[in-house]
Amino acid sequence: MDSSETAMTFGRVRDCVAAIRPYVPGKPAEEVAREYGVADVLKLASNENPLGASPRAVEAIQAGLADLHVYPDGSGFHLKRAIGEHFGVRSEQVTLGNGSNDVLELVARAYLEPGVNAVFSEHAFAVYALATQAAGAEAKVVPARPADDPDMPFGANLEAMAAAVDEHTRVLFLANPNNPTGTWVEAAELRALLDAVPSDVIVVLDEAYTEYVDDPGFPDGMELLAHYPNLVVTRTFSKIYGLAALRVGFAVSDPMIASLLDRVRHPFNVNALALRAAEAALEDHAFIVESREVNRAGLAQWAAAAEANGWQSVPSRANFITVITPFAAGRAFEALLREGVIVRPLGGMEAKGRLSQALRVTIGTAEQNRRAIEALERVLARLADEDGSA
Repeated sequence: MDSSETAMTFGRVRDCVAAIRPYVPGKPAEEVAREYGVADVLKLASNENPLGASPRAVEAIQAGLADLHVYPDGSGFHLKRAIGEHFGVRSEQVTLGNGSNDVLELVARAYLEPGVNAVFSEHAFAVYALATQAAGAEAKVVPARPADDPDMPFGANLEAMAAAVDEHTRVLFLANPNNPTGTWVEAAELRALLDAVPSDVIVVLDEAYTEYVDDPGFPDGMELLAHYPNLVVTRTFSKIYGLAALRVGFAVSDPMIASLLDRVRHPFNVNALALRAAEAALEDHAFIVESREVNRAGLAQWAAAAEANGWQSVPSRANFITVITPFAAGRAFEALLREGVIVRPLGGMEAKGRLSQALRVTIGTAEQNRRAIEALERVLARLADEDGSA
């Protein structure tokens, strides 16, 4: 259906909205079980914490159940104060969102419009493109490093991103580590990018997975805020804190930027249970340490499997690994579903070229990883046999 047909049928919708290809979430485990007749489905598609939610967060939710009839604190006072104390920033620098996706869209709503552009890398998080397009702005997608790059295959090319900024650029999006590749940028190259970008261009540093990085030299956006007033750092409670179902994220920025984002933020955009849970999870240090260790061991488990099987994988510092198969991603994905394992195929709007044959697999527990690795071994062998006998 083209935009004219849409306008005739559903009203005069904006062309940029009519042209959006909606984000397609992964298959629920229940649907896979029903469709494929698999009793025990393993979901490793959405980068969820295999250990579940922070125990402190669960306790906070239970304590708040008696107040479900009361609207949440629209200002998020207590959570913003807790975030400020935890990261050494001021409460007025914090913007709360219904997940970090919401905060990314707030930036687009505040700064993007027809006639301007946003810059981001190829293979970047899909929401950057969706938020840019919904605002009617142009997306300037900068080619990523090639698949055979010796340092960071499929990683963001920061020099090229800086060069792509022009007089019409209003926002530059960068995830570190990146989703869906798991690639990252080092501190020196990140600073070089921030130095090169004009001060009137907002740089959004998306750090949804940064808590999984076990490297004291890894860049910390919170520490860069004092040096770059145009920087917006986004974080989420969906990943290492295990609160994906509650949808709560936040941005930290200069107070003036935070004030502008609040002007386009919906009142009560974070529910009361999410506010309570996030505040409690923030200080659940034991759970964070355990989650990071499980992830570190899981990445090593997958790296060993990739080497043993001759699989190409993309270097990752997130809680997932991207494996490039010899087959179209959709084909391998479908075959894994029949094994009762759900992963994320990158053959759709998220990827082109070699990544169109890639599967993004969430790091699970040691047993979950073992099961997924063995399923992938069987699937790839079976697909190779099918092609050989065709």
